[in-house]
Amino acid sequence: MNEFVISLVVTLVKIGVLLGVALGLGAYLTWFERKLAGHIQARLGPTVVGPFGLLQPLADGLKLMTKESIIPRGADVPVYYLSIMMAVAPAILLFSVIPFGPEFTLFGYQIKPIISDVNIALLVVFAMGSLAVYGTIFSGWASNSKYAFIGSLRKASVIIAYEVVLGFSVLGVILLAGTMSTVGIVESQIERGVWFIFYQPVAFILFLFCMLAESGRVPFDIQEAEAELVTGYNVEYGGMRFGALPLAEWYLNVMALSAIAVVLFFGGWSGPNILGAFSPYFWFLTKMFGLVFFVIWLHWTLPRFQAKDITEIAWKIMLPLALANVLVTAVVVYAFGGGQ
Repeated sequence: MNEFVISLVVTLVKIGVLLGVALGLGAYLTWFERKLAGHIQARLGPTVVGPFGLLQPLADGLKLMTKESIIPRGADVPVYYLSIMMAVAPAILLFSVIPFGPEFTLFGYQIKPIISDVNIALLVVFAMGSLAVYGTIFSGWASNSKYAFIGSLRKASVIIAYEVVLGFSVLGVILLAGTMSTVGIVESQIERGVWFIFYQPVAFILFLFCMLAESGRVPFDIQEAEAELVTGYNVEYGGMRFGALPLAEWYLNVMALSAIAVVLFFGGWSGPNILGAFSPYFWFLTKMFGLVFFVIWLHWTLPRFQAKDITEIAWKIMLPLALANVLVTAVVVYAFGGGQ
């Protein structure tokens, strides 16, 4: 019983810490993106609220909380509210299968810096990615708005196409590691002494494109397309509800998928021991935020693709590439015994 209570307390603490850190970092990524976008466009970005504009996310949150949230006439009210939870929850649940470091001992107890260490962790990732499309479709349909509905259908078509490519891009890594456990994949790379990006460069490029598409980032942000659909499927939301949808899509999703990319292709927490016990977490977060920076930089650098081009690229180019990569990897693993 004592072991159960301790395990429950540790799990609840990990959930609380993860929620606080993820939501806090997600909020401050808005400040970082605005600063980065400002410098790219020869501006300064936020500078007024707090030193260097560091209090801007707090001001934005306060502003959203004081805004009136008007429900559109003819909206399906239960689904209108439910869709927000269905959009935010999968983005947060993605963090539950991400190992941020190796197992360590605290007060005589073994603690894993991961909420749920399951041997089908990658299936959980795919499941959460698939569930996110329901929040998108429901928010557009329940709003009783043509613009919101068109935006939600666009987003759904992108997710359906790129979720397939995402699954096949990860299969090569699964074949090499011999497991779908995120912890097992990191340990496999550490044992080999080589990150999987050197074995699977094509898979990483495909995963990166899928990450941009899943998070609605340029050049795949056809669900928003400001000149056409205002803000897309969340156009009829107000107040904190309006802020919750882009927080989940643009920031929590980007962080979670970047962390998963680090696990799959960049050796997770592996790196030189320069900070003692904190080195694994330093290297994991450095790699993760390096990818986050790259995604945001691309967002403010590239033009948007046309809607028809995005789905054609997925089905006609990226899916055949992903299938070919899986086939070649399977042959190599079978011939040389690369899997574990």
